[in-house]
Amino acid sequence: MSLIAFFGALESGLIYGLVALGVLISFRTLDFPDLTADGSFPLGGAVAGISIIAGINPWLACAFGMLAGSVAGIVTAWLHVKLGILQLLASILVMVALYSVNLRIMGAPNLPLLGETTVFSTLVSDGNGYWMRCLIIGTVVLVAMLFLNWFYSTETGLSMRATGSNLRMAQAQGINTSWMTIVGMAISNGLIALAGALFVQTQGGADISIGIGTIVIGLAAVIIGETIIPAKRIWLITFAVVVGAVLYKLFIQVALSSQTLRSIGFGPQDLNLITALLVVLALVLPKAKNELLSRKLRSQR
Repeated sequence: MSLIAFFGALESGLIYGLVALGVLISFRTLDFPDLTADGSFPLGGAVAGISIIAGINPWLACAFGMLAGSVAGIVTAWLHVKLGILQLLASILVMVALYSVNLRIMGAPNLPLLGETTVFSTLVSDGNGYWMRCLIIGTVVLVAMLFLNWFYSTETGLSMRATGSNLRMAQAQGINTSWMTIVGMAISNGLIALAGALFVQTQGGADISIGIGTIVIGLAAVIIGETIIPAKRIWLITFAVVVGAVLYKLFIQVALSSQTLRSIGFGPQDLNLITALLVVLALVLPKAKNELLSRKLRSQR
């Protein structure tokens, strides 16, 4: 793997680290199977892209994209907690609706940003572009991690964790679980939309299809991170899922550049197949690890 390919995978992995943090909130904290991510990721990119074209500061454009994603998460949570629609179905409905919303925002299936001012324009040059983009994105990810670490230590954060752990017990303790779900989904999809806003600026444009498979990558990152760095402390959990996202993208890059895979017929067109195989591997690894530990304990006895 070349140095350019490595930094490209690292850059993409850090962006999807934000997605992994969002998925961590919905799936792990709230126990909410949320497919809105596939719609909120391109939503953040579309809003940020159209804002940048309108001459708005690119960092403010990212904030607008994040806000739009939060609204999408609120709608998903509202459909569930207020209208009683099944969690998975509510997220699917919003995801499908966002396809049309994104098309409306962009006005076309794609939105070029070539020549526009982005968050990387002032700091990135031809000589430092490979690592400077990673540094900028990494700083954003670090801020998001610090925010989540602080938030989970607050009364609201603890109430949210209680809501996901045991809904009935949380309600018995007087926690407004509906409100906790709405807040959690807003933060989750806001982070995912922020990732989309940064992604379109690294790619030089937004596209209606960039959200396909977002939730799969986020889940894989969470599972890989939890498998490699098992932890109970929040700061270590958030760090683990970001590491999982980076490793996932590096695995993909290694697989695509592998001469062995090429010799047996694999190529860039098999990206989705390789992605699916890696997700299967990530799902099987925890079970295999637990089985090995069980066998070791039985042998010791």
